[in-house]
Amino acid sequence: MSNEFINFEKLSRHTWQNLHRKSQPPLTEAELESIKSLNDRINIQDVTDIYLPLISLIQIYKNAQENLSFSKSIFLQKYISKRPFIIGVSGSVAVGKSTTSRLLQLLLARTFRRSSVAMVTTDGFLYPNAVLQERELLNRKGFPESYDMERLLNFLDTVKSGQSAQIPVYSHEIYDIVPDQQQTIAAPDFLIVEGINVFQSPQNDRLYMSDYFDFSIYIDADVQLIETWYLERFEALLDLAKDDPANYYHQFTTKSKDEIRTFAKHVWRDINLVNLEKYIEPTRNRAELILHKAANHKIDEIYLKK
Repeated sequence: MSNEFINFEKLSRHTWQNLHRKSQPPLTEAELESIKSLNDRINIQDVTDIYLPLISLIQIYKNAQENLSFSKSIFLQKYISKRPFIIGVSGSVAVGKSTTSRLLQLLLARTFRRSSVAMVTTDGFLYPNAVLQERELLNRKGFPESYDMERLLNFLDTVKSGQSAQIPVYSHEIYDIVPDQQQTIAAPDFLIVEGINVFQSPQNDRLYMSDYFDFSIYIDADVQLIETWYLERFEALLDLAKDDPANYYHQFTTKSKDEIRTFAKHVWRDINLVNLEKYIEPTRNRAELILHKAANHKIDEIYLKK
């Protein structure tokens, strides 16, 4: 084990799945299929083996958070208002963050039936394309400087205080922030924050997003696998866009398969890989839990912070 993981307990899939007594997952195969990302692979067995033990672990952390809050209120001799349990989910593009986040949202809502579970993606805090163009950052979209981190940290601060907040909405179809559209986050019991940058804080070296998290997950895989998944996803996006001229990816559908492959490889190598190696992967050990994926998106190893 490398020094980076010295503070983690490494568990095999077999060991991990035995930490939870066997029970029926509270969702159907069809529901699982409906929340799955384009080229992700997941089945009910994965839910039973990986995600049900994870929900049990989150329950432990939530109980600890509530006990600490109660003890603090006694110490301070004042009432501390209820605040949401915030979960951060990070990892490279195309590694399956969205599937994991949506699945967690569904499982938490069905485990904690009286609780509201909201989910946001940090894509909504990207600067609009017009701003990125003006700052000559369009080719660095997804890099730390392309996010309005102050707005993102303010949002987390507002929600952590138990208040409602409104945030911008990002659309992959138009590859931009949707004008005049907001998502309202109404003081949830659980908030899942998903994005490649959730452990970063490039504009404020005294405050990290992870300071707001009660639990955090990093989804990991070998770089060669992530590249393959990215190229598969790019082709799947083009397939969806071929009959929709308004879709950002439609412009690429007139190119030959070889041209598309060459272009996608160039985007991966010059943008996504650089971002992964320089900014995303170095934050991996800030996570509480690392889910490591092997071929076919199968989670084979789990690292839990000691």
